[in-house]
Amino acid sequence: MTTRVACLGDSLTRAQFSVDYLDLLERRRPPGDLRIDRFGVNGDFAHNLLQRLDAVVADPPDVITVLIGTNDARASLDGYPVEQAVKRKKLPVRPSAGWFQECLEAVVARLRAETDAAIGLLTLPVLGQRLDGAAAQASEAYSRMVAEVAAGHGVPCLPLHERQVEELRRVDPPPVPYREVTPAAAIGVLVEHAVLRRSLDAISRRRGLLLTTDHVHQNSRGAALVAEVVDAGLPVLGT
Repeated sequence: MTTRVACLGDSLTRAQFSVDYLDLLERRRPPGDLRIDRFGVNGDFAHNLLQRLDAVVADPPDVITVLIGTNDARASLDGYPVEQAVKRKKLPVRPSAGWFQECLEAVVARLRAETDAAIGLLTLPVLGQRLDGAAAQASEAYSRMVAEVAAGHGVPCLPLHERQVEELRRVDPPPVPYREVTPAAAIGVLVEHAVLRRSLDAISRRRGLLLTTDHVHQNSRGAALVAEVVDAGLPVLGT
């Protein structure tokens, strides 16, 4: 029997700038085991995801995974273009930790009220790869909020952040300083990948990055960890 899975998120789920973890997840299962629907929009904050749940609840799947908060966490860092993001994503207020948690609470509440789907919340991928850096610590702090929301609603929390931290500690990659991803930098990766035909992994290697192409978007190793964590969580979610 095929299980329908809706994966909700931002650019990591859209997979325009990242290796596609949905594709990797599907490959981990026997053919026809999963039917995966993608609900990822580049640059989305938790607020934006909350605004576009109609398409999910209109035709509820069996399982819903939520991977959101990376942009909320980035907005807490020095150097992030907050005002530009507020305008571009039409945010009603300036992003904050409290507002992120409030929006995520509302996402889960609506999904629970209007679907019978099993819901799993993923903690965030690690921002950057210096675990003692401000970016990684922000992703850890927002991951703790994800876990609090999951516990409060009695839904599983899928430990992506913890798994990536484990991988980074095991390999001990070069301490490349975190650099915020500007729109121009993201387009630059896309040009390297689509026009110059460089793989996302090759771009990562040239930059000394283990899990990402640009400290945020996932290469094949980072995306494989997302797929691994979701796959491991599916039995908990009843599949």
